[in-house]
Amino acid sequence: MKVLVIGATGMLGRPAVHRLLADGHEVSGFARAGRESAVRATGASPVTGDLFDVESLASALRGHEAVLNLATRIPQASAAVRRSGWVENDRLRLDGTRTLAAAVSLVDSVKTVVQEGISFVYADGGDTPLDEDAPLEPVGVTASSPRGHENIAALESTGRTAIRLRIGVLVGDDAMTKTQLAAARYGSLLIIGRRDDWTCAIHPSDAAAAAVAALRAPSGVYNVGAAPVRKQVLGEAMAAAAGVRKPHALPRWLAERIPMMAVLARSHRVVSDRLMDATGWKPELPTPGPAWFEPAHP
Repeated sequence: MKVLVIGATGMLGRPAVHRLLADGHEVSGFARAGRESAVRATGASPVTGDLFDVESLASALRGHEAVLNLATRIPQASAAVRRSGWVENDRLRLDGTRTLAAAVSLVDSVKTVVQEGISFVYADGGDTPLDEDAPLEPVGVTASSPRGHENIAALESTGRTAIRLRIGVLVGDDAMTKTQLAAARYGSLLIIGRRDDWTCAIHPSDAAAAAVAALRAPSGVYNVGAAPVRKQVLGEAMAAAAGVRKPHALPRWLAERIPMMAVLARSHRVVSDRLMDATGWKPELPTPGPAWFEPAHP
């Protein structure tokens, strides 16, 4: 299959390209002008265009059978707690998916679209396992994810397979996790909310493998996460990686008063059985531990 990866140089895009190539696919990476060498370094063949221009994106899509849209712009450090820090990420999920859906509609060869998204959109579930039919409560910066999914879901009416992923918290040898671990060495927080509430985390390489596996799935929404664990368990794994004695927590009552923290204070026992049943995918790193924080290998 000839696959175009949007966001090929990102945290999920790089391992997704590697997985696609290993599976024998012909892989292109979407690039802005001037970014061709960065895409080429992933192993993909660069295809240039403008993600926010329908004709430009349609031209890049021609000849491809599937597209993985893994493009995000997640703010780092202090920018992540400011609403303004998320403007570009929201634009990718809103305007970018709207443009992508319109462009795909113009290209007969494209039969499958896989769109990234997040699992933080679920309402608090307490101890209840949350499958894809559980209630949603998107607010603030999480609201762009389900709206982007709606744009891609509209492609089903044109006969395309439209896959929408709800991916858990990405934790691994990536820039964001490294920033968290470095801050934890100076007393920063590793747990948001109650220690005995649930969280759904996943290593980036497993999330990328899930996105590739989703090419085999029928249209629909799919959770992507490792086995859900108590927040204390993930916090202890991160504390060990940071070399600190125990993880500090932001109390839930306080987190709920901070708009950018309130969503992460929820209890999310998210399960990914639907994708596993549909594709045979399962995480190679099913529970948080030392291997999650080891340097990634190509």
